[in-house]
Amino acid sequence: MAVQVDQRIEKARACLPGANCGSCGYKGCDDYARALVEEEAPTNLCVPGGITAARQVSAVLNRACGEVRPKRAVVRCRGDCQAMERKAEYRGLEVCAAARLLFGGPGTCTYGCLGLGDCVAVCPNRAIQVVNGVARVDPQRCVGCGLCVQACPNQVIALIPAGAPATVLCSSHEKGAAVRKKCSAGCLGCGLCAKNCPAGAITLSHNLAVVDSDKCAGCGTCKEVCPAKCIE
Repeated sequence: MAVQVDQRIEKARACLPGANCGSCGYKGCDDYARALVEEEAPTNLCVPGGITAARQVSAVLNRACGEVRPKRAVVRCRGDCQAMERKAEYRGLEVCAAARLLFGGPGTCTYGCLGLGDCVAVCPNRAIQVVNGVARVDPQRCVGCGLCVQACPNQVIALIPAGAPATVLCSSHEKGAAVRKKCSAGCLGCGLCAKNCPAGAITLSHNLAVVDSDKCAGCGTCKEVCPAKCIE
């Protein structure tokens, strides 16, 4: 006997882009489509599909469409070949995950981008390139699917609101003196950005500045006072 499938699940699935990125919180598009019908999951969880997918799903299921906040990926590292000191020359599999197993990678900073392109390999929109040893994301191509975030073994890539006016391009939690010895572009944890932010949008967490995008007014003061120029 044929198994009866709720037609609403198939219709909802057809509205989704098929990235299977998991940004919705489910394993893939099939699971999300099933949850939309069987669990009445919110219709606005698909980041790559954006407002278009949310509206189509809402129309299919005759439900209200919530707001969709577009996101983009950002590589929280500026430690390229000029900025970061190298402790070794890596010769092996051209894969970040493999390089990381050897003393944390060839760079002296073990928090930074390994630069071998695991993120490039999984990006469905070719939005990422490795430039001078560091991955860079083209915000015009990025749809915020989050596959690169999952692929990065050093967790250097993060999803932030697409319109975020400021973000710290560093992931190191070492103290300033140690950072300066290893990378000229790293956050020193000096706190000048936090002290001078008129909106109180910046805090220090384990020697690293963190910007609250919901509070940030985009005045640019943090970028001006940062001695390492690691905020953009």
